[in-house]
Amino acid sequence: MNQNGNGEYDRHYTNRVMALLAFIVVIVMYVEGMLTPSLRSIASGFGVSASQVSLVLSSYLVGGVALTPVVGKLGDIYGKKKMLSISLVVYAIFVSVTGFSPNFTFMVISRTIQGIGLTILPLGMSLIREEFPKEMVPKAQALISAMFGAGFAVSLPLGSLVSNDFGWRWTYHSAVPFVIMATIVALIVIKESRYKRPEVKIDYVGATVLAIVLGLFVFGLSQGPVWGWSSFNVVTMFVLATVLIVPLVLYEFRYTKNGGEAILNFRLLSQRNVMVTNLAIAISGMGMFLAMQALTYRFELPVPDGLGKSILATGISMVPFAVGMIVFAPITGQLISRVGVKPFAVLGSVIAGIGFLLQALIPSYTMVMVYEFVTGAGLSMLNASVINYLILTVDPRDMGLATGMNGTFRNVGSAIGAPTAGSLLSTFTAVYTIGNVGGHPITAVLPSHLAFYYAFIIAAATFAAGIVTIYFGEEVLGKRSPKETERRKFEAEFQTK
Repeated sequence: MNQNGNGEYDRHYTNRVMALLAFIVVIVMYVEGMLTPSLRSIASGFGVSASQVSLVLSSYLVGGVALTPVVGKLGDIYGKKKMLSISLVVYAIFVSVTGFSPNFTFMVISRTIQGIGLTILPLGMSLIREEFPKEMVPKAQALISAMFGAGFAVSLPLGSLVSNDFGWRWTYHSAVPFVIMATIVALIVIKESRYKRPEVKIDYVGATVLAIVLGLFVFGLSQGPVWGWSSFNVVTMFVLATVLIVPLVLYEFRYTKNGGEAILNFRLLSQRNVMVTNLAIAISGMGMFLAMQALTYRFELPVPDGLGKSILATGISMVPFAVGMIVFAPITGQLISRVGVKPFAVLGSVIAGIGFLLQALIPSYTMVMVYEFVTGAGLSMLNASVINYLILTVDPRDMGLATGMNGTFRNVGSAIGAPTAGSLLSTFTAVYTIGNVGGHPITAVLPSHLAFYYAFIIAAATFAAGIVTIYFGEEVLGKRSPKETERRKFEAEFQTK
């Protein structure tokens, strides 16, 4: 931990690190969210379907799945500041080139490599755990969670404004200076972590096979409505993805048993709180990305099944979701130390699930935004609380591995959510009249209300599953924490004596 000569924490340094990491999270979330209102425009520009354009979101996440555990392990070996710096430099390069994509294939490949940006978040969480006193960690994590909301709050209206006036490519061009600035400041301000373990090996095989499994599954979901769900190519991709899971699990189990630190590390996963955190984060990521893509199309599609909004209006309309995240993350951070992780995690899952369930009822434009706020509040409470299961349970020496694996689970869930939404939107369709030329109506095949209904029902169901998962977690904060109970018992016995 970063301390001064008197053994106390250097508050000025920790505040600088916290502010910088919060800014980096905002930038990463801006780059991730700025394209959401422009998905239909990108699909139209490159001549791809709603299911195919979901690869813009999911390819980024597949890249994150492959890179996050590897970079997290490299952070344990060589230092988290060093790997954070490398990740930021690579990220800056590919953020710069993606805006110049000449075709859809180039964009997907560039977005995949750009997924290294997702490694920045777990590395930052590890630095927080090492540089902050334990009592400050929940508040710092809550701030980071709030910045997720702030990033969306900035990305949705600003990204839609830029895209509406100048085209989606300029959303990337506008982000480049901020990414470069964050990279330079990180190189100067952040000090190297004290936990290093040069003796450990990296599970490249596990990371590669996991990325292949997820890539096959995501690509199959994206291409299913285009090639046909029963086509040879789609069925082959799903079968291969399923078959590869067996040797992956066997290899990872043997790797862990032999003392290695696998990507799916069964030594860590055997800890109840680690498993609970990873499953809850995966479920949250899937529900969120599924619903966000569905919301984007609902806003932009023509009435009656859509709301007929422009790209700019769509971005502004999604701000209540981000506001809900911003408002409730710091509240959770202030109360969680006293109340505990589990109550807030369960409550957040319930609120988010209800918000998505209400979205399935085809509400009015105003109520859609109200339900967005409800959903954002629930997700904020869930994410700001459940991560403490992990960081307050795992040994600091394993923090890079644990947060990297947690990032992998988050990205897996998110990567599945986006193409699932795209598949629903491309499978359940209806014919709409979108114009009239010379007395002849112009029609188009677009997603129907059933696509949105099923998308939000599935999203709500994921959070119901999350509640069951969270129930099995062991409390680490508040009065119900075993350590806190033991401390109060000791104090009572001491006072009696």
